Amino acid sequence: MSVYSARWREWSCEVVVQTAHAADLPVARGLVEQVLADVGAVASRFRSDSDLARVNAAPGRWVSVDPLLVAAVGVAVQAAHDTDGLVHPLLGRPLVELGYDRTLGLLETAGPALAPVSAPPALDAWRAVEWSEDAVRIPAGTALDLGATAKAWATDLAVAACREHLDHPALVGIGGDLRTVDDTAWRVGIREDADTEPLAVIDLVGALATSGTRVRRWRRGGVERHHLLDPRTGLPATDVWHTVSVAAPTCVAANTASTAAVVLGSAAPAWLAARGLVARLAGGSGEGRVVHTVGGWPADTLEEIA
Repeated sequence: MSVYSARWREWSCEVVVQTAHAADLPVARGLVEQVLADVGAVASRFRSDSDLARVNAAPGRWVSVDPLLVAAVGVAVQAAHDTDGLVHPLLGRPLVELGYDRTLGLLETAGPALAPVSAPPALDAWRAVEWSEDAVRIPAGTALDLGATAKAWATDLAVAACREHLDHPALVGIGGDLRTVDDTAWRVGIREDADTEPLAVIDLVGALATSGTRVRRWRRGGVERHHLLDPRTGLPATDVWHTVSVAAPTCVAANTASTAAVVLGSAAPAWLAARGLVARLAGGSGEGRVVHTVGGWPADTLEEIA
């Protein structure tokens, strides 16, 4: 199968669109760009004009918002429900206090120590998030961050749009979230970031999400941080697994599980297995490198991607 590709950067990550027919590529790219623009306009924590920013500016009060943000919040709360709060939508304040207060491209990668981080919201605080058709209210003293679900959800939305407009196989990837447009197998590589060689190559049908701790990193006061917080502490999750990949029917389901696995650390393989998920977890480096697979994940191969 011939593959036609477009790659660009948006939302501080690599976006990729691949199609089996050349004529489909500009159509698919346009659909993905529109989804990213629409979701970013309402759900970005880094845009002062976003609906999410207005919600965060008024915790404890109802705020009128675009229904698209309402849908995004509903997805995030469902992820919290499915993981008993391990994937938490109310970690915006701890992230800012840790120094992640702007997009990655503008983030200072080193700086002085910050004030002590305040206590995180309760593990079940997400239950107090409320919404109607066009309004959202978050608990007082909290702030939304949809980073754990919005990118995956945008990928699922883009795939749904491609299904409506394309008649041939295609693949959409936003950051570490990949999903095929139909049931055609697509050769994909798992990378720690866009600039590294693949750690493994698989034939994907459906969705695949890879969560990791190696890319979105910064240093404050000599302490290195990453963006995947453990909601039980409000601090970056212990770096047991630096890359977790999970296959699932949707990117939201896959990313929810991969994020929870990073947070769970050594308990992640059993948690993933209990849910019947297929996953690859990698940790350590050099001679101490460890790769653990769950649920029949194929053996690592490193052949060139077609």
